[in-house]
Amino acid sequence: MKKGMAGDRILIGSFYVMNALFAVVCLLPFVLVLTSSLSDETTLLQEGYRLFPKQWSFDAYKVLFDNDSLYRSYGITLFVTIVGTVLSILITSAISYAVSVRTLKYRNKILFFVYLTMLFNGGLVPWYILISNYLHLGNSIWVMIIPALVNPWFMFLLRNFFMTIPESLAESAKIDGANDIYILIRIILPLSLPALATISLFYALDYWNEWFRAILFIDDESKYPLQTVIIRTLSSLSFTQQMYMTATVSVPAYTIRMATVIITIGPIVFLYPFIQKYFVKGLMVGAVKG
Repeated sequence: MKKGMAGDRILIGSFYVMNALFAVVCLLPFVLVLTSSLSDETTLLQEGYRLFPKQWSFDAYKVLFDNDSLYRSYGITLFVTIVGTVLSILITSAISYAVSVRTLKYRNKILFFVYLTMLFNGGLVPWYILISNYLHLGNSIWVMIIPALVNPWFMFLLRNFFMTIPESLAESAKIDGANDIYILIRIILPLSLPALATISLFYALDYWNEWFRAILFIDDESKYPLQTVIIRTLSSLSFTQQMYMTATVSVPAYTIRMATVIITIGPIVFLYPFIQKYFVKGLMVGAVKG
């Protein structure tokens, strides 16, 4: 008996060691990027990328944050991410709950229509004409939110999670006089925190990394999101030089690339630990029932 317990402890300890080593391996690239962004440009070019640079420098961050457009684009991206995620969760939850009710008329036809949009689309040109000429969303921050409000895959994932909740809860509430909106808000959504946290993370990542619609539909540079400003900064060396005209040294181009990585992924990295406990559960449970 004691030998079996000792063997189990050794096995569990070995799993902990393996997971710790795997975590270190996953963390090393991020640490390398961080230290490279804080290293001197000349030292980086001469000695390459190192975990512990010989000479530290904040020139890359000074170049980036000396530009007022970075702060403005950060605010725009935060607005798009927060507002877009909240609206997407509300609309996706409403649609998912509706199609999860077995008594809904034309339920299968609605599901087929949503599924069809995952397979086929009208193409880039009709999509551009729809948004610019009919919806009139050109040069508007909302062009980065409204076209992406509902993701069919996320809708199916949340609908599958809703179907795992016992129908007796909704039936009992209806007997007491509750309507579908009350049932969704007060019963279904509180029981669906794992799925909501998972989908919220996916939506937040999509909105945070949005740049394509901004390039297509926005001409006003004051409305550019963070990712678009970063792309323009990295693609044009003259643009970064204009931000650093008063400097007596060359623009740290390589360390700027590393600094932009840290700037863009920072908020998402800090967000994930708060919803980590819901993430795996919501993803697995929502994918079980079809």
